[in-house]
Amino acid sequence: MANESQSRTSRHDSKKGTAKKAPKPPKTKAKGKRSIGSILLKVFMGLFFLGCIGILSGMGLFWWYAKDAPALDETRLDSTVSSRFYASNGELITEFGSETREKITASEIPQLLEDAIVSVEDRRFYQHIGVDPIRIVGSALSNATTGGMQGGSTLTQQLIKLSFFSTSAEDQTLRRKAQEAWMAVRLEQTKSKQEILTYYINKVYMSNGVYGMQTAAMKFYGKPLAELDLAQTALIAGLPNAPSAFDPFAHPDNAKSRRDVVLGAMLENEKITQAEYDAAVAEDIQEGLQENPRENQEWKYFDNYFNEVIAEVKEKTGKDVYTDGLDIYTNVDIDAQKRLYDIVNSDDYVNYPDDKMQVAATLVDVNTGKVTAQIGARNVDDVLANNLAVNVARDFGSTVKPITDYGPAFQFLQDSTGRMILDEPYTYKGTDIPVYNWDRQYMGNITLRTALAESRNVPAVKLFDEVGADNIADFLSGLGIEYHTITQSNAISSNTDKLDGTKYGISSLKMAAAYAAFSNGGTYYEPQYVNKIVMQDGTEDEESFKVDGQEAMDDTTAYMVTDILKDVISVGTGTNAQIDGLYQAGKTGTSNYTDDQLAQLDTSNGAYPDITFAGYTPSYSLAVWTGYNDKMTPITDSSTHVASDVYRELMRYVSASVENTDWTMPDGLTRIGRELYLEGTYTQPSYSAPSSSSSSSYVEPTTPSTESSEETPSSTTESSSEVTPPVTTPDEDDSSSVVTPPASSQDPGSTTPSSSEENPSSPPDPPEPNDGNSE
Repeated sequence: MANESQSRTSRHDSKKGTAKKAPKPPKTKAKGKRSIGSILLKVFMGLFFLGCIGILSGMGLFWWYAKDAPALDETRLDSTVSSRFYASNGELITEFGSETREKITASEIPQLLEDAIVSVEDRRFYQHIGVDPIRIVGSALSNATTGGMQGGSTLTQQLIKLSFFSTSAEDQTLRRKAQEAWMAVRLEQTKSKQEILTYYINKVYMSNGVYGMQTAAMKFYGKPLAELDLAQTALIAGLPNAPSAFDPFAHPDNAKSRRDVVLGAMLENEKITQAEYDAAVAEDIQEGLQENPRENQEWKYFDNYFNEVIAEVKEKTGKDVYTDGLDIYTNVDIDAQKRLYDIVNSDDYVNYPDDKMQVAATLVDVNTGKVTAQIGARNVDDVLANNLAVNVARDFGSTVKPITDYGPAFQFLQDSTGRMILDEPYTYKGTDIPVYNWDRQYMGNITLRTALAESRNVPAVKLFDEVGADNIADFLSGLGIEYHTITQSNAISSNTDKLDGTKYGISSLKMAAAYAAFSNGGTYYEPQYVNKIVMQDGTEDEESFKVDGQEAMDDTTAYMVTDILKDVISVGTGTNAQIDGLYQAGKTGTSNYTDDQLAQLDTSNGAYPDITFAGYTPSYSLAVWTGYNDKMTPITDSSTHVASDVYRELMRYVSASVENTDWTMPDGLTRIGRELYLEGTYTQPSYSAPSSSSSSSYVEPTTPSTESSEETPSSTTESSSEVTPPVTTPDEDDSSSVVTPPASSQDPGSTTPSSSEENPSSPPDPPEPNDGNSE
């Protein structure tokens, strides 16, 4: 029994022990679960904690930024954010948005316009509190997936931005966004939705100097907003997004695209039916449009100048003149600008052949590079679309010789003005294409002074070869001028195989700035239209527009060129530009048609696509281009005087108010007779032999005449000079025949204007780039 009892006890204990041990595996498993759960909980809590810290930090940063937000000033909500343009003397010229606005009240807002604005700009306008988190997240996701730049701003935020901040992309900082959001929320607490929408409608910029949608309706369509049809309303509603880009007058295709986007938003938002959408999209974008609305009479004097100002401000600062409310201090001289306008747009100063002849001119202060006056076209009724003063597509002819041939020769070869060079039959290096002078004659051995003063082509092309294309390209680069591919033909022409906007080639702006370096002793200043700008908060930016002069050549080089160009006006090809008693220097330029083009024209009275004149005094540099928008409309012999007439009339006017002094010869030069030599370089003049690249035949030189002129007789406004017949060389079958150069290997389909020479006969085209180019 005892044993049995013991056995039962043992068995009981055994069972009891087994019962204790059996739950162990589940306990171990539960412990594992608690371990993983604990880890997850800790991670979650950590993330939550970090999130709280992030949120609190973000809120702290938000409040830190927001506390410095401007005060909500109702007068700024109501006023236009116009920019003011000041002249060089500080006088206010004009103000964008200063014209009387056609304002509208909240009760007068057409439902159609309200639906259009809200649909395209802020669909939840009536639900949010000034900021729209859903819109912000949606735009962020859209930008992340598409790489776009969709905005998350509400209409309220846009109104705040237009009223208190710059709209430039570079100013869209986190600080700015925080301040905009905070001010938008505060504004919604004090103003109703209809009041906010009314401020927006009356404030936004609408292109062409027009602010406010009611004003735009009256200016664009001649009727109020309430009378516009659906398509017109949609165009008005979509303009504030990018007024200049969607301008229906300047960019009708862009305007239609934007209008249709608005109509699509209205359809999606169920504000219009499919039938209404289809009819509105089909409506011509020009339907009902009036003439361009710009009415400011002062604008006509400064149109192209202000366009360049706007572009310069945008390029150098990123600011938008139309929306950022800037005070812009320009370099324009009001009197000079108005006089230039009158010279070009009236018959009081110059005898123009017709109303279609065009003129482009730029006046630059030689000691600063400031553009003091500029005209971009003649007889422009509307806003100037193409500023010919900065256009590089036309040819400046022989006005390039001082900067491309003679300046580099004095700089790199240490030549003197008295160096002898043989004016003879010559071909472009590596080709059989002849180079002709303007009179188809050759003067034999002449000095560089005579060669430039009489605008001989052969000596210029020879000098280009001697100096070398690389050196010449470097010299021109120092004067702000560049060619995509420079060739020997550029010795007498500004044509280039590629334009790339205004990067390559020469314009009146570039030429005036380059010639200014000759005047001031060799320093090049990049031309600038703006002196400084002042932002709405009073911050001034002058540094962005500061230009430091760069040495482009030795002062001896500048003086030698100037000394010769004085002769151009006194006894050479530019006598029509003479102004009694004024110290000045200058150069004429004439381009030519190709042989094929000449065959299409009446050449009995001469035919030239471009006539130019560039000149300077110790104070001003002025470059003038004349021609027709249609290049195949030629300037004839009776009108070659116009370019130098325009130069003479403006230079006479602006020079009357400054001291008239002559240039002082710098150290390092010696004058022997009429000629200038670098000190220690004078040798007895010797005559050159015909060069190896010239034609094998020789033409007896004509007798040089210091009174000859390539374009105009002295002190006249009408050209009456006779063209001397070409001289026939023994091996020429027909001296009047033209050799057509080979097509450019760089741009076979190039439509770049043909190369030019100072030649009133039928000159050949100089070779295209890479043909006859000497390195």
